[in-house]
Amino acid sequence: MVKRNLIRAAIVASLLFLFVSVSFAATTKTYIEKMSGWASCSVCAGAGGAGATIPHSMTQGITSPTLGSRSAQFSVGGSSSYGAALWWKQLGASSTAHNFQYDVDYYLKNPSASQALEFDVNQSVGGKKFVFGTQCNIAAHTYDVWSAATHWIHTGISCARPAAYKWNHITLEFQRTSGNNVKFVSVTINGSKHYINRIYAPKASSVSELNVAFQMDGNKSMTDYNAWLENVTLKYW
Repeated sequence: MVKRNLIRAAIVASLLFLFVSVSFAATTKTYIEKMSGWASCSVCAGAGGAGATIPHSMTQGITSPTLGSRSAQFSVGGSSSYGAALWWKQLGASSTAHNFQYDVDYYLKNPSASQALEFDVNQSVGGKKFVFGTQCNIAAHTYDVWSAATHWIHTGISCARPAAYKWNHITLEFQRTSGNNVKFVSVTINGSKHYINRIYAPKASSVSELNVAFQMDGNKSMTDYNAWLENVTLKYW
């Protein structure tokens, strides 16, 4: 009887481990900057870009600068003060994902031309859109997060102007909470991790999607500039 109970307990434990492993299995999309099907717009890119057509472009397969796997070059220009452009890549809907980790390497040659750089994950499911919007607010030297109700909010986490001609790495962690809210967990900038721990309500949406996004904001004089992204990765579970 004891032996039978031990065998039964071992089977239950194995099944529970398998269930937990499957439940928490993560999906990882790598080298997203190499994928086809990126979309972009400037009129949808916030206060600076809204209503204005800002010259912008994306070029894939760049051999310099690169960390070894070829980068993608993003460019903005024109003459509209604080002009901006937004790019995004749809990755296919995922209604079960609640946790997200967004990794990006980026490079600037003229960081003084940038007002801000925005890195986002967007999930739409169940009639709600969860905007995990973040930006390195270079002009204000702080990291910002997005709230659908109040827009950009300073976190108090420093985001100094990036060094020119140098690769930078950021890791962003987000969560769609059990109560269906947007939670900003943390940001890691070049190995230095900072916890955000802020929760905001989602907005309404009639679509089903999961995407990553990148936005470039220009300065007051709208100096043309480029940004290079590489190793763009989204892990979700």
